[in-house]
This record gives sequence, structure tokens and C-alpha cells, in this order.
Amino acid sequence: MTDKSPIRARNFPSAEDEARAVQPHGRYDGPGSAFRMAFTDTEFLLRDELRPVRLQLELLKAELIQQEQGVESSVVVFGSARFKAPDVAAKLLEEALAGGDEAAIGRARQMVKNARWYEEARRFGELVTREPDALGEPVIVATGGGPGIMEAGNRGAFEAGGRSMGMSIFLPFEEAPNPYISPELCFQFHYFAIRKMHFLMRAVALVSFPGGFGTLDELFEVLTLTQTRKIRRRPIILIGRDFWQRLLDFDVLIEHGVISPEDVGLFHYAETAEEAWDAIKAAYSGDNPGLTARQVKGG
Repeated sequence: MTDKSPIRARNFPSAEDEARAVQPHGRYDGPGSAFRMAFTDTEFLLRDELRPVRLQLELLKAELIQQEQGVESSVVVFGSARFKAPDVAAKLLEEALAGGDEAAIGRARQMVKNARWYEEARRFGELVTREPDALGEPVIVATGGGPGIMEAGNRGAFEAGGRSMGMSIFLPFEEAPNPYISPELCFQFHYFAIRKMHFLMRAVALVSFPGGFGTLDELFEVLTLTQTRKIRRRPIILIGRDFWQRLLDFDVLIEHGVISPEDVGLFHYAETAEEAWDAIKAAYSGDNPGLTARQVKGG
């Protein structure tokens, strides 16, 4: 018996079938008419009162597509959207020098220095993608889908010939996701909360490169949920010890008693892509049987 058997035929037409079959009905098809079916009525779905429904749709869409695409585990890469690839940063410095503006030259010189993080993130995406089963089950790189460090992580995976995921957030000053994400795993979110939840639902490790407010928001979400045991512990790697220790003095938090001394053990520092990937692999090695990729996935 096949799926085309009359016994297995649908008892009701699908929503898609009926939505496609709807024909205009004169005066009831114009502006102001309430005739459209609810799930085809964009104006209705965008009403303020429908926010709970939209939240659910954002949660479900990314979840169902990842299930269909066989994505079970990811290594998430955070970091600044403002960092440039080395060649791009060098060109910006060349232009700044030609312009003669000292402030612009200073910013461009710093951008050239920051380009090392772009290259490390690109290398990290490549390493993970070339060893997708190194943690005991297939993993892919996931990023926030934007430019900078996010682009670098996706680019490394792309150049290694693998898939990667991008979970971008709609921002008025970012026109499109970076071009290195696998199209079937390229998502756009309206709600930051749902996006951050999806970062963690399949994450078996998180790697944070230097970044600004957005990176800090994502990092502290992970640290808070881990500290409070709302999610299971997993490797959290901060790339660039000097940057992070100058930015965040965790000893001050310990001194004032607002975190426990053991809380600084929730994360580890690394300087290079290789160091970070080796630390993650070590966490899931046979020497650490209490931690497996399948165990730490939460949601």
C-alpha cells in the first residue's frame, strides 16, 4: 500500500491547498474586508494582540526546519559585527591615509589590528567543519548571521565545503545576512529573545570573540543561564584574554560578593582558533566521560 492509497488520503484539504484555491470575491476582496482566512491575512497576523502567536511562529519555524535538515548539535560563534577581513581593513587604512584625517587614520589602524579576530573566527569555522564528528556526533557552526565575526565563522565553514547556520536579527542598518550561510539554514528573527533561545537549544559549545553590546548580551545570557543551572554546563570559550580581562574584571565581582569564586570556572580563555577547538574537543574526550555532546544540549 502506498501513500496514494485512498485509505491514506487526507480527510480534510490542507491549509496550503485552500489558501491557493481562494478566488477574489468582488467587494469582499478589497481593503477593509475581513473575508480573508486568518492565516493568509498579514494585517491580522501583525496586530499587536497577535504577538504571542508571532513568538510561537518564530520558535517553531527555526525548530522545525532544523529538525528537517538534520541539525542536532551546533557550535555557536559570537563576536563583533564591525570587524573586517584583513584585506578589507587594509584597504580602509589605505583610503584613510590618502584622506589625511588623523581620527579616521587612527580608527583604520585599529581596524587592521582587529582583523586578526576575523581571521581567527574564519579559521575556527573551518576547523569545526573539517572535523564535524570530533565531538562524538555531527556538529555545525552557528552564528548570528551578520557581518564581522559572524561572517568569518560562516565563511570558514563555507570554504571548508560544509554547511553552517545563521540566525540573523532584523536591524534597520543591516540589509542582508552574510553570503556564506547555507540558504536552508539562514533564519531571520524579529524577537531577540527567541533568537537567543535558538542559539542555545542545540549548542554544545559557545565561542565568544571580542565584541560590543550585542556580544556581551549574548555572552552574559549564556553565563547567567549556566550559573543558575537553567541550562546544562557546556564549554564557553572567550577568545582574546587581554581584551576580556581589560573589559571585565571578574575579580571585582568576587570581591564584592556578587558572584562566587567558582563562577569564573564557567568559562575559559583561548588565543587562537586551534586553542579554542582543542579545548572543546578535550571537554568531550574520553578523559572527560561526564560530558558528552548529547548530554549538554538543552532548551
